Amino acid sequence: MAGMGGGRPGICPTLLYTDAKAAIRQLTEGLGFTELTVYEAADGKVLHAELVQGNGAVMIGSKGRGGPFDAALRNAGPAGVYVVVDDVDAHHQRAVAHGVEILLPPTDQDYGSRDYLARDVEGNIWSFGTYAPEIGV
Repeated sequence: MAGMGGGRPGICPTLLYTDAKAAIRQLTEGLGFTELTVYEAADGKVLHAELVQGNGAVMIGSKGRGGPFDAALRNAGPAGVYVVVDDVDAHHQRAVAHGVEILLPPTDQDYGSRDYLARDVEGNIWSFGTYAPEIGV
């Protein structure tokens, strides 16, 4: 089963951006993702990019490049993505230092997590926190 070993996540949120290159810059520089791969079209649009954080990944592409996925997301609104991080405060400090819009500073939650909320360059909401679901094998 995908995501159950071998370094492959079982779920990868996929987001399309008007300016995918700016989103990749913000996610890597400001929010600590690592660029795994980026494929560009001849016109410079991002066809497909994979960014990783811990054992998870997100796939990024450019809006307006055509194809069924682009058409399906044409009228989609912002998305929300939750990412597990070990040190919420350090992660938050990095985001602030890179000018990321913070919606909620690091906060201790009743259920034991510490997390914060940020908005990316195109309105998607990113939550970074210590809570991680316990997934049985």
